[in-house]
Amino acid sequence: MRSPLALHAVIPRLLTILFTLLAITASMTATAQAETIRFAPLPMENRETVVKQYRPMVLYLEKTLNVTIEFVFTENYADIINNFAKGQIDLAYLGPLPYVELRAKVGKAEPLVHFNESSGQPMYTCAIVTLADSPLKLQKLKNSKIALTQPLSTCGYLSVNGLLKEQGSRLEDNRYTYLDKHDAVALAVVRGEYDAGGLKTAIGKKYSHLGLKIVAETAPMPSFGMVGNRATMSTATMQAVREALIKLDPVAADKEMLASWGDNLRYGAVAAADKDYDVVRKFKGTGQIPTANKNQ
Repeated sequence: MRSPLALHAVIPRLLTILFTLLAITASMTATAQAETIRFAPLPMENRETVVKQYRPMVLYLEKTLNVTIEFVFTENYADIINNFAKGQIDLAYLGPLPYVELRAKVGKAEPLVHFNESSGQPMYTCAIVTLADSPLKLQKLKNSKIALTQPLSTCGYLSVNGLLKEQGSRLEDNRYTYLDKHDAVALAVVRGEYDAGGLKTAIGKKYSHLGLKIVAETAPMPSFGMVGNRATMSTATMQAVREALIKLDPVAADKEMLASWGDNLRYGAVAAADKDYDVVRKFKGTGQIPTANKNQ
């Protein structure tokens, strides 16, 4: 039987071991929590469509990075920006204008990759469309009805106003309505409800068989991309996401796997940097983009 003096000598060592084990457990718990990534996909009305588009990519990243990824559903780009700023989003899929707006508000927003378009290039253009037989001229355009996507859509107010300014016109001299989706803009013009519309060029071409014509087109813009939050994600994790996406080969080795990914994700990706968005900043200038319709 140990003497009281011997027990007195052992107890401090036992306490040291106990506190060490508790510290290790706390550290492991914190690490496990840090491995959950909150991902905001593109805002869509139908969440089933969102999951179908992004789930294969999410599963790939979870397996490759050994993390858990949770979807954060939002109604629009403004919600993504606000939640990102509050630290409630770690990773977001954004177009160029929403990223520029986000970066202006959150300096720790870090572009990770640009996803290639179906052309294989990490860029796209926006366009103004009309019906093929429309007499509409963009020069000194006034009092026309223009259909737009969302206020923070790159192909919405930003691009349409920029293209009109090149022709000596202004969007503010016309009436415009935000219809949210690119396809909704195209169909509204096809039905004759609007004189012109602003949308992604590729989507405009998709409706050419219904009489849609592209009358103006922007210079190439950086494509949609993945943006990390340096306030909530480690540099190592963001780099791991970047490398996991850019190493994929959409032409050969990974073509079969990528076939199940969303239409805007399956063509591979390239590394992104903040300077890639300077063309968008120049197009936007210092003006603010209205968020309300102008019907008069």
